[in-house]
Amino acid sequence: MCKGGNDMPELYSQKTVAQFLDELASSAPAPGGGSGAALAGALGAALASMVCNLTVGKPKYADVQEEIQRLLAQTEALRARLTNLIEQDIAVYYKLSACYKMPRDTDEQKAARTAAIQKVLLEATAVPMSIAEACVGVLQLCTPIAEKGNVGAVSDAGVAALFAEAALRSAALNVLINLAAIKDADFVARERAHLEGLLAGKAEVKEQIYSLVVSKL
Repeated sequence: MCKGGNDMPELYSQKTVAQFLDELASSAPAPGGGSGAALAGALGAALASMVCNLTVGKPKYADVQEEIQRLLAQTEALRARLTNLIEQDIAVYYKLSACYKMPRDTDEQKAARTAAIQKVLLEATAVPMSIAEACVGVLQLCTPIAEKGNVGAVSDAGVAALFAEAALRSAALNVLINLAAIKDADFVARERAHLEGLLAGKAEVKEQIYSLVVSKL
């Protein structure tokens, strides 16, 4: 069985922005689009949290304090989840890469290599799917935050929605590229259907939030 981790770098979430961008721009295959999608989603969640934090404790918004606190707890949970998914996406790449490096000199080795690759591809699909699910969560929270949050920061709620929807679609591409290599047709059909459900109507939600935000500027 293939094992990843020996050449796994330090945690990317602990790097500086400049370091992360330099490595993203380099010829190294990881970090790549999946971890970039998770980062974009985390940025969206962070901006949504910022709007909540700028609303909490403000007398002008006294009637929505409890709801904003609940929304803040949710956006912070999603931010933590997406930050962790940056690392998971990179880790599963290294695991898959190790599988592709397995020997294939004999028929037995070839069969073992194929089985290992197929197994890890399921995990490699699950990670960006989790990113997509989390981004849907961020996007959905942006509507009440834009409606009830501090109007002085409403543009940030709009940016959060744009990040979240873009990150959702970006994660979807990473799901699809992995599904293309998976031989289990039933699994592929289920995951495609789930992904289509996540994507359905989200571009419209993003546009609705954007129009709401513009109307408040």
